[in-house]
Amino acid sequence: MALQALATPFPPSLSLISNKPTRSPYSLSYPTPTPPKFPRLTITCARVGGVEIPNNKRVEYSLQYIHGIGRTRARQILIDLSMDNKITKDLSEDELASLRAKVSSYMIEGDLRRFNAIAIRRLKEIQCYRGIRHIQGLPCRGQHTKNNCRTLKGKSVAIAGKKKATR
Repeated sequence: MALQALATPFPPSLSLISNKPTRSPYSLSYPTPTPPKFPRLTITCARVGGVEIPNNKRVEYSLQYIHGIGRTRARQILIDLSMDNKITKDLSEDELASLRAKVSSYMIEGDLRRFNAIAIRRLKEIQCYRGIRHIQGLPCRGQHTKNNCRTLKGKSVAIAGKKKATR
């Protein structure tokens, strides 16, 4: 019985069921990492302005993850703080604190979104041209709408009965 069981081939997935550990030439074994004796808290992202900015990028580009801070403003913040454009994870706690203080002086994230929403709502209430275009879902900065502006107008709808002109 034992010889017959060893002689019959079986798929490698069933090798987990058998009692003997079998090594397949196609299997890889990785050493299991030993956990550190004193596990430390690892910070994967720095939190600035209520947003977690990536640690593996330079500060100038990490700041652009905050709504309301673009390339120009990120560069201006670095110039005002006279800070080097180094990778975010290399920042000291003092530099991070000064960065947070500087960023919080600008209108960013929720406040900026709320301000823009109120401005658009005001335009809609007074029924000016831009407000009407916002209501209709059309571009309000003078763009042509015959062919483009699919982002605002939505997906094109076929008109029933319309046929192409024959030549």
